[in-house]
Amino acid sequence: MSSVVSPSQRAVPEPLPENIRSVQPGGGMCYRLELAWGRWRRWYLRRFRPAYVARMARLRQGDAEGAPHPVLDPRDLKYCRNQCSAYWAPEHDPFRWRDRLPLARWGLAEVLLMAGPAAALAASLAATRFWPVAVLPAAFALVVLWFFRDPPRRVPQEGGLYLAPADGKITDVTRIDHDAFLGGPAVRVGIFLSLFDVHVNRAPCHARVIAMRYVPGKFLSALRPECATENESLWLGLEEEAPPHRRLAVRQVSGQVARRIVCQARPGELLLPGDKFGMIKLGSRTELWLPAREELEIL
Repeated sequence: MSSVVSPSQRAVPEPLPENIRSVQPGGGMCYRLELAWGRWRRWYLRRFRPAYVARMARLRQGDAEGAPHPVLDPRDLKYCRNQCSAYWAPEHDPFRWRDRLPLARWGLAEVLLMAGPAAALAASLAATRFWPVAVLPAAFALVVLWFFRDPPRRVPQEGGLYLAPADGKITDVTRIDHDAFLGGPAVRVGIFLSLFDVHVNRAPCHARVIAMRYVPGKFLSALRPECATENESLWLGLEEEAPPHRRLAVRQVSGQVARRIVCQARPGELLLPGDKFGMIKLGSRTELWLPAREELEIL
């Protein structure tokens, strides 16, 4: 796909860039620990539960080619969903219940590794004469749970709307004279996510993913203007399904505290309005790039 293709034409999705090797291309300590746990879990399943492995292999749909490790059950897709097309139908996914938790699934490792020990320490202290001190680890555990909360959202059904791709505060609306991907003038809407906002990113409309870019960078405070251009970011190029198939883009930007960008979308994937496609762990900035039109209104 060329960046000069007219937005009125259907685009051929670009291949996934080489530097995006997982849904969390920036890595991280919790990420590495979870991958290590996955290796142990797959060894255990193959060694002690071969019947389960065989049954899940029969039920698996799509293709696991491209995944960096064997895909034995749906848990193995958490960090490599964008590397292959393998999936299980909802009725065959024994871990579907995790999607109903009020916590972002991509943050469960952080919740277990940070909030879990803090809660255990609070419980231990509460049973001693040092019980007043238990307030501190208990508060820390609650803050971690709050950071990774994922409450349900009502998705407006009215036509002609673009949804905000993130919770937060609109801090800037900037007109761009020309954007190569959008093929003309653009409007960039900057959304600041504080530590206390919901950090999950959602699709702004019914659109297909046609391009992705991951750019390593700095971790400046999201309050500094230069963070938008110098920080680590992941850019998602979209094409609307409805004619005239306008292009738009969402850009996830890391911050000083938020240093882990998650994006599970893959080129060619169709997203519905409000679909969860990723998150920025502990907040930062999300941008929505739209074609500049006279009737465009920021609500």
